[in-house]
Amino acid sequence: MEVLYNSTRNNGIRVRASEAILKGISEDGGLFVPDHVPALDKSLKELAGMTYQEVAYEVMKLYLTDFTEEELKNCIGRAYDSKFDTESIAPLVSADKAYYLELFHGATIAFKDMALSILPHLMTTAAKKNNVTNEIVILTATSGDTGKAALAGFAGVEGTRIIVFYPKNGVSPIQEKQMVTQKGDNTYVVGIHGNFDDAQTGVKCIFADKELAKRMDGQGYQFSSANSINIGRLVPQIVYYVYAYATLLAEEKITEGEKINVVVPTGNFGNILAAFYAKNMGLPIDKLICASNDNKVLYDFFRTGVYDRNREFVLTSSPSMDILISSNLERLIYKIAESDGDKTAQLMKALGGDGKYEITEPMRALLADFYGNYASEQETAATIKALYEETGYVIDTHTAVAACVYGKYKEETKDETPTVIASTASPFKFTRSVMNAIDEKYDRMSDFELVDELSALANVAVPEAIEEIKSAPVIHDYICDKEAMQKTVEEFLKLK
Repeated sequence: MEVLYNSTRNNGIRVRASEAILKGISEDGGLFVPDHVPALDKSLKELAGMTYQEVAYEVMKLYLTDFTEEELKNCIGRAYDSKFDTESIAPLVSADKAYYLELFHGATIAFKDMALSILPHLMTTAAKKNNVTNEIVILTATSGDTGKAALAGFAGVEGTRIIVFYPKNGVSPIQEKQMVTQKGDNTYVVGIHGNFDDAQTGVKCIFADKELAKRMDGQGYQFSSANSINIGRLVPQIVYYVYAYATLLAEEKITEGEKINVVVPTGNFGNILAAFYAKNMGLPIDKLICASNDNKVLYDFFRTGVYDRNREFVLTSSPSMDILISSNLERLIYKIAESDGDKTAQLMKALGGDGKYEITEPMRALLADFYGNYASEQETAATIKALYEETGYVIDTHTAVAACVYGKYKEETKDETPTVIASTASPFKFTRSVMNAIDEKYDRMSDFELVDELSALANVAVPEAIEEIKSAPVIHDYICDKEAMQKTVEEFLKLK
C-alpha cells in the first residue's frame, strides 16, 4: 500500500516520499509525516537472519513506496559499506545489564552517520525521479554532529551544495575541527554568534522566505534540508531499532515477541521518534525512555504537558542535546492530536510566539509509551566513571545521560525488561569531558594527547575520523551574527 506524506500543519498537503525528501519541509512550515505507519511485513524471526543492509531494505521499502527496489537497494548499498568500521554497522555491546547500540561506527563517529550516509543518495535519486534540474542547496543547522555527517555525505555529490551553520562556542573542539577541515568545493561551514536554537530558527526562516525561494529558482537553485526534520533522515533511523531487536533475537538474548525498552539521549527528538515509529510498526517495544541533560525542556513536557522554551540555555558536556526547541516533537504532537493539522499549527504558532504551549489531558494520555527524566552534569560524569570502573566500557557524555536516566527509571519502576540504550557518539568525540569524568588528572593534557590516552584506557583503536583531523588545515573560518545568516547564504550562492 502506497505511503503518502502530509504536513503536520495542513492535512490537505500530500506528496510522495521522493517529493517529501526533496522539499525537506512543507511550504506551510510543517513537517512531513506518513499518512499511515506501515506494519512490518517480515516476521521477527525472518529479520533476525538478515544483515543490516537487508533489514534496511525491509523497513525502508514500506515508507519510500515510490522508490523502485533497484533504486532503494542501490542507495542502501552505497551508504552502508566500508565507510563503517564494522561489518555489522550497528553492533550491540552488553554492559551493566543493558545493551548499548553503538551507532557511531561511521565516517564521523556519531549516530548521524546512520541516516546521513544514505540521505544524499536518496535525495539525488529523488531529484532524478522528479525531473529536477536545479542544483539542490542543502541548508542545515547543527548542534555538533549533524553538520559533519551531512558535510561528509554531500561533499563532492554532483548537483548539490551544502551550507552548515553551527553555534561558534557551542560544540566540542573535535566536533568543530571535523567541520572546519571538511574538503569539497560544494561545502560551506559557518559559525554563528548564538546557540543552536538560534541557528535552527534562522534556517527555518530562510526556508520560509518565499521571495528568496523565487530568486533562487530563477538562478537554478532550490533548498532542501539534511536536518532531522527531513523524512529522509527519520526513516533510516527506524532501521537500527529493528536491527537491534533482530540482533538480540538472533543471539538468543530475548525470545520472539518479547518486549524490550529503548533509552535515547534526546535533543531534537528525531532519534526517539524513530523508535516510536518502529514500535507502531509492530516492533515489540514497551517503554520509550527519553533522556535529557540540564536543558530539560522535554523532561518538563512529559511531566507537566507544558512545553516551555522560556528558560536559561545551558552549555553542557553533551552539546548535541543542548536544544530548547525540539523540532521533531511536532510530529509526535500531530500524532497525539489525532492528525489534526490545524491544532498542531496553533500549538506551533504559540511556541513561535509566547515560547510555550500546553497539550490537553486526552493528548497527555496518549504519551503513556514515554518516560522522561534528565541527568545533571555531575550525574553524567559520575555515570561515565562508574561504568568504566565496573566494566571497563567507556561511553561518551550523551550516552552517559541515557545510562544515568535508565538507572533512575529502574530505581523508580523496578522494571527489568531487556533494554537497549542508543549510544549516539564515540567517546573519542568528547575526549576531554570523558577523560575528566574518569580522572581529573587528565585535564592538563591537550585534546589530541587525550585521544591517545583514551585509546590505551579503553583498549580501542583511535578512529580514522580522529586521526585524519589531527593535522588537517582549517578550510572554513567564516563567522557571522545570527541575524546575518540569510545574507551569508546569498553571498555563498552569489544571488543577485
